[in-house]
Amino acid sequence: MSQPRTIALDAMGGDHGPSVVVPGAALSLERYPELSFIMYGNEALIRAELEKLPRLAAKTRVVHTDLVVSMSEKPSQALRRGKGTSLWLAIEAVKNGEADVAVSGGNTGAFMAMSKLILRPMKGIERPAIAALWPTVRAECIVLDVGANIGASAKELCDFALMGAAMARALFHIERPTVGLLNVGVEEIKGVEEVRQAHAWLKGTELPLDYRGFIEGDQIGQGVVDVVVVEGFAGNIALKTAEGTARQIGEYLRAAMKRSWISQAGALLAAGAFRILKRKMDPRRANGGTFLGLNGIAVKSHGGTDALGFASAVDLAYEMAQSRLVPRLAADLAAFHHKLEAPATG
Repeated sequence: MSQPRTIALDAMGGDHGPSVVVPGAALSLERYPELSFIMYGNEALIRAELEKLPRLAAKTRVVHTDLVVSMSEKPSQALRRGKGTSLWLAIEAVKNGEADVAVSGGNTGAFMAMSKLILRPMKGIERPAIAALWPTVRAECIVLDVGANIGASAKELCDFALMGAAMARALFHIERPTVGLLNVGVEEIKGVEEVRQAHAWLKGTELPLDYRGFIEGDQIGQGVVDVVVVEGFAGNIALKTAEGTARQIGEYLRAAMKRSWISQAGALLAAGAFRILKRKMDPRRANGGTFLGLNGIAVKSHGGTDALGFASAVDLAYEMAQSRLVPRLAADLAAFHHKLEAPATG
């Protein structure tokens, strides 16, 4: 049963601020009428947008601040002057129990650094991960980490697997999600030591997931598993490459359809199919990266997205709040860490 949820929004985050955040929230409210919002930022700018959307205005509290984290600030700079910024206040609302989730399209590094400082990592977690939804030929899968960390130990990769599985249960309603470890090949001898060690632990430990072993990059889009685990450097490159390839294919299709009158006629006849393809390849519909491994939920929207894309991030935040993700993930991580430590203490 759906429950009322409050989303804290950094209204000044991203490339467009309230002009995208406010109408994006309105789109989510249409889908989830039980939502309410707290918007942090320049009150005059936020109110100007809310005046166009009276239904949203009735379910929104605005908290004014003139302080904003710019997209170009280094995380260390943002932390030094972070208190009182729209980003800081949105995250703090989650810590204080005023909101269930914080959403921002702002500076990713600053958002992660502030979230880690304010919400604190779960016990045993040193490096939270960013998990992203990835369209596949079957449905969607979850890929993590897609940029929070450069490199990862074997234990951290296993933690990522548990985090991703918890998110998959929340979003896909699968009790034992399938999990694969991204590698340069499926053979057990391939990959760096950390990846091979993580593979051994995941294969040999009883966990609340269905571990399927190594997968290769071309299998992500095939949807062979529900969760793909990878360290952040390779994960971010894979994500950006996939986004660029989708745009490249779109440009190829548009150019091909305009090449001659015959191709234009064919495009007209296939217009319905092209609309379906465009929808499936639209990155706005899978927008939103969840910070996993914290004592609270924070969702990062793409900074350059439009209202539809921001609404997707808010939708994701709502679904995360509904799922009781944090307590269940904490229990899974504690059980796994206990199993790893047991041989050494026994």
